[in-house]
Amino acid sequence: MTDITPLLAFRWSPRSFDPIAEVTPAEVMTLLEAARWAPSIGNRQPWRFTVGHREDETFKRILVNLSASEQRWAARASVLVLTAYHASGNPFATYDLGQAVAHLTVQATALGLHVRQVTELDHPGLIADLDLPTDVRPYVVSVVGQLGDPFSLPADLLRQETSLRHRRPLADLLLSCTDSAV
Repeated sequence: MTDITPLLAFRWSPRSFDPIAEVTPAEVMTLLEAARWAPSIGNRQPWRFTVGHREDETFKRILVNLSASEQRWAARASVLVLTAYHASGNPFATYDLGQAVAHLTVQATALGLHVRQVTELDHPGLIADLDLPTDVRPYVVSVVGQLGDPFSLPADLLRQETSLRHRRPLADLLLSCTDSAV
């Protein structure tokens, strides 16, 4: 394997979060600042965020709009970040949002935190419960916190949590290649 930065090599998306650990407001601001500096097409920066800290009302409103299967572990996280985009006719808004979320995720790794993305969302529920502007579209919830005890998870999730990480070989990802040394 080619050497990549440890921030990428050791990034992991767990479901086992420490239910008493806190992510400080300063750490959350650092995560959002990293997202803010992500590249975007035409510098449009279409991303928008809503942050909920465990036990506050925003956290609860985000949590209830995750699928039941995701709620059972996400409730233990320190922070839920709704990531959304400004729908202004920008065909690349979701691409740009993905870059911002990736920056947030790498910054979390640098801070010793973990992030798992949740896509099973009640989009209309989030819009209503968070009173989002009509031109903002919820996309993904980033679940953030410190690693917890995997043995606190239900058996089905424990198996997934403790299995080896797998990635497809690079050759499987290349559609074509003109140089065999790639």
